[in-house]
Parts: sequence; structure tokens; C-alpha cells
Amino acid sequence: MEQPGHRPPRNATIHVLAALTLVGVTAGCSATADADPEPEQSADLTARLLTRVSPVHEEIGMALLEGPTFDADGRLVVVDVTAPAGEPKVWRVDTDSQEVEPVFTDDAGVYTSAQFSPFDDRLYLTDFAGGRIVSITPEGEDETVFFSEEVDGTRMHPDDLAFDEAGNMYVSDSLGFDAPAWEARGRVVRIDRESAEATVLAEELPAPNGISFDEDFAGLWVGQYAANRVDYYALNEEGTEVESSHTALHFDGGRSRIDSIAVDAGGNLYQAVHGQPSIFVYSSTGEHLGTVTVPSEAAEGLDTATNVAIKPGTTDAYMTVSGNDGGFVYTFDALDEGIRQSNGG
Repeated sequence: MEQPGHRPPRNATIHVLAALTLVGVTAGCSATADADPEPEQSADLTARLLTRVSPVHEEIGMALLEGPTFDADGRLVVVDVTAPAGEPKVWRVDTDSQEVEPVFTDDAGVYTSAQFSPFDDRLYLTDFAGGRIVSITPEGEDETVFFSEEVDGTRMHPDDLAFDEAGNMYVSDSLGFDAPAWEARGRVVRIDRESAEATVLAEELPAPNGISFDEDFAGLWVGQYAANRVDYYALNEEGTEVESSHTALHFDGGRSRIDSIAVDAGGNLYQAVHGQPSIFVYSSTGEHLGTVTVPSEAAEGLDTATNVAIKPGTTDAYMTVSGNDGGFVYTFDALDEGIRQSNGG
């Protein structure tokens, strides 16, 4: 058995991936003897309401919660993408008492995700409309623009983000999100934790959205919003280049589209969906393990599940669900424990 923290050499990983391809282990096929064991618990679950967080914003007739992530004290933090200037854009939820309190607001930001950095423990927010990465303290103070530059001559639409173990940032740049799918202009961008220097790791992508490291930080799962697929990018040891990539999952969503991604300690993917209030759960080898939905009586007023976070060290999972009834947090039991890669994105 591998020792904790040990990873096989990168070329060995690539060879294993190639061998699996030869024997036909691709997304959606039957499990083999080498695949993950059948889970004891089915992921076909109906989530339970935890609390209502955000009211309906009169200007647009809905709310849109995103970016659930846990702070060092175990409190859940979420962002409201659609909050107008001056109204709470970051909320904190006590998952025990269900109490909700505002944390941060400003006049211009449209924040689509949130993550705490392992480097400085600050909360980083992606401003989709402004092309910025903003950081604040856990208490919502000391607003600082971490990144706002053009990348290779083009301003980003930063959607989701993930941190590696050292605190370097990996961002899904959803350029072309409002263009036809065949006009793929999106990118995955790495931003250095100290210099804030940006490097394009992948480009000409169909509006990438969800992004998460796998359970051992060997590679990235990246959801392509305009193509309803999830790609896997194996990274080099430094995390500065993509060594290999392939399409890992196809999502048959009809008019709905894939949103954010979380990963648990067992390597299972939790794929949120924009356009239906559901979380689809897959094994690391592409098997659809099940689906988490909201109660049928709530589904009419809630049409989107944007993201999910699993509280580190537990199987307590929380999904952000929104629609014309407002923004809510629902809870369910995950298949495995939460880790950093389970913590929003």
C-alpha cells in the first residue's frame, strides 16, 4: 500500500491511464476488477432542507447561491451571485443552529465561487463580471484585489477556483460562456500564490466551469459548461503543465448544464447541475453511482444546484440550491469523507 502523501511517478500514472484505455475502462462503462469497489451506500438520495439563506432579489425575481466552503471553525460560507450592490454577497451559515449572517458586500462584484487558501487562510472570491480575484479575511474584512490583469491579452471571466497544497490557484476561465459551443474560447489558468503571475494551462475550451483536484492532487477535473462533459488533466509534479488530458465523463443533461465539481476522500465526483436541482455522483472511473435531489414539492421553485461542499473529516454534505423561491442550503450524506477538494470551488 502507498504511504500517505506518496504518489507514483508521473510517467507511471500516464502508462496506467493508457493501459486502462486499452482494456476499455472509459467513462460510463461497467466496473472491472481494478475499479473502485461498489459503495455500501447508494447516492440515490433526497436531500434535506437545512435553511433558506438568500431572499428573492426583486430586480431579477430569483437568487443564485454558489461557492459553499468551510472556514477553519467549521462554519459554512456561501456567495450570492445575483446580490445587488450593497446587499450581502457572502453569507455564513451555522450548520448546527441554522443561523445565517452576512459577511461581506461591495458595489460591483459578481462572485461565483469562494475558497479558503491553505497559504494565508484568507477567503478568495472570483468576480466573474469584473475579471478579478478578490480576497478577504474570514470575517469579511480587508478587501484586497489579488488578481485583475489580462491573461495573454484577454481579461478573464473567472468562474470557479481550486488551490493546490502549496496555495497556488487554478481557475476556470469561462470565456465564451455566452457564445455558441463551437466557439470554444475558455481557458484553465494557474496563478502563482506569491507573484500572482498567470499561466494558461489549457485553452480553446467550451466555457469551463467546475474545477477540482482529484483526491491526491495529481490532476484536475474540469467541467465544460458548453459541452456537458468533464475532462481530466494530469499535471506534472510542479503543477505547472498539463502532461496529458482526456474526456472523462459525458453528462446527458438535455437543457440543463454541468456546474461546479467537488471530490471526496474516495475520489468520487459530485457534479452540480445548472438547470435542475440535482447533484450527480460518479466514481473516479466514470460509473454513475447515483443522484441527489431535493424533495419533489420544492423542485418547482428551485431549478439549479450550483455546488456542493463536504465538511472535512465528515460525510456531512451541503448543496447550494436556488431558483425563483430564493437561495437555500440542503444537506445529505456523502459517500466518503470531505477533504480540501470537497470544500466548494
